[in-house]
Amino acid sequence: MNDLVKRGAADIAREVRAKRISAAEVTEAALARVDEVDGRLGCYLTRLHDLARQCARRVDERVAAGDTLPLAGVPLAVKDNMCLTGTRTTAASKILENWIAPYTATAVQRMLDAGAVPIGKANLDEFAMGSSCENSALGVTRNPYDLKRVPGGSSGGSAAAVAAFEAAVGLGSDTGGSIREPAAFCNVVGFKPTYGRVSRYGLIAFASSLDQIGPLARTVEDAALAYDAMAGHDPMDSTSIDRAVEPAAASLREDLKGLRVGIVKEFVTAKLGPEIDALYKRAYQELADLGAELVEISLPTADYGLATYYLIAPAECSSNLARFDGVRYGLRVDGADVGAMYEQTRAGGFGPEVKRRILIGTYALSSGYYDAYYVKAQKARTMFAQDFRKAFERCDLIAAPAASSPAFEFDSKSDPYSMYMMDYYTIPMSLAGLPALSVPCGYAGEPALPMGLQLAAPLFEEAKLLGAAHAYERATGYAAKAAPAV
Repeated sequence: MNDLVKRGAADIAREVRAKRISAAEVTEAALARVDEVDGRLGCYLTRLHDLARQCARRVDERVAAGDTLPLAGVPLAVKDNMCLTGTRTTAASKILENWIAPYTATAVQRMLDAGAVPIGKANLDEFAMGSSCENSALGVTRNPYDLKRVPGGSSGGSAAAVAAFEAAVGLGSDTGGSIREPAAFCNVVGFKPTYGRVSRYGLIAFASSLDQIGPLARTVEDAALAYDAMAGHDPMDSTSIDRAVEPAAASLREDLKGLRVGIVKEFVTAKLGPEIDALYKRAYQELADLGAELVEISLPTADYGLATYYLIAPAECSSNLARFDGVRYGLRVDGADVGAMYEQTRAGGFGPEVKRRILIGTYALSSGYYDAYYVKAQKARTMFAQDFRKAFERCDLIAAPAASSPAFEFDSKSDPYSMYMMDYYTIPMSLAGLPALSVPCGYAGEPALPMGLQLAAPLFEEAKLLGAAHAYERATGYAAKAAPAV
């Protein structure tokens, strides 16, 4: 393996800016790595070799002209629910299998403007609906630590690409845990910013009040650099927050002295089994060893997170996916009349999980059930936000599991409920719109597989969150204690 692909984003960018290596060299190493291993892993639905080389040449030209690019030459995996002009953008669905994006998502464009080089469009659960990446209609992505296991979802392709050195940074989207869970499964850092902090313009919508773009990287510093490049107001996104961004990469710290970290009493890890219970209790103690004060906090509504989420998200999915009807773009299956065309297009274009969520959402929004289900779920969501506000009166950050188990084998979660339960610990933070991340915290199971510690902060306190995660990562070094199998 070329040593260039093992370098992190911060290191690559420093070397390219100093002209000790070129973006073209880094890009060729990354493309060679993709050609070497992606046939076994399936991280990318579309490889962008020609575009990557063009972008790398432009980066080198800009560096030569004196531009200071924070991500100069950094190989980037783009989750394939984000538009990139001229590329196939599928959301891993047959209904968009051959759709070519006519514009570029703001978050992607900001990464390119910062000097990142797009290596490929990464696989995902169809329309980002899933926790394992098994729901993709267009390909299978395998966990780099055990090819018999899932990479997590829905941002499984981006997480696996970063873990397997096929990219230095990946872009993912997180609706209920879709960045944090695959990060935990693949031994990388996955960061979901505050809702509205990173523009959603150009992101193919699943649940508009929950979707948020964020980075996956092998270090917290790299995730912070990517976040700094993407964050900020975008007039093209009506949900984008017009508020100054505190640079996170400049706020990294080496200890947790002076911080209070909340441990949620409702998140009982003993029910996850003795090994995982011990792992998370050790992680909490490691936070204390770094100087943090551990305090018990309560989230009384925590057990209602799944029920609330699986009403709101499917309802918004039902509305958002109505646009895929075979009339304007994407798959079209002709029928005897326009009604039959709609039915046959959607029946042939959507996979089982997408259909399931459309049906749930349509039912929840239907006459006679709207108040009983959707409105009640929105009221519960308000209670989640209130519970977190009260909790943060007693602590600065919250620590919790990022996943309830290590990566599981393909086809081992045969019913929707067991799959939905994988998001039990991540959904509450999503419902409240909080910034949250997963950082490697050890290994469990047989064979030993990666696990992630979830940290969450109050709204807009990304710099504090990333700073604390950096201190934990530097002190424990779990990501470096095992190498991927490929």
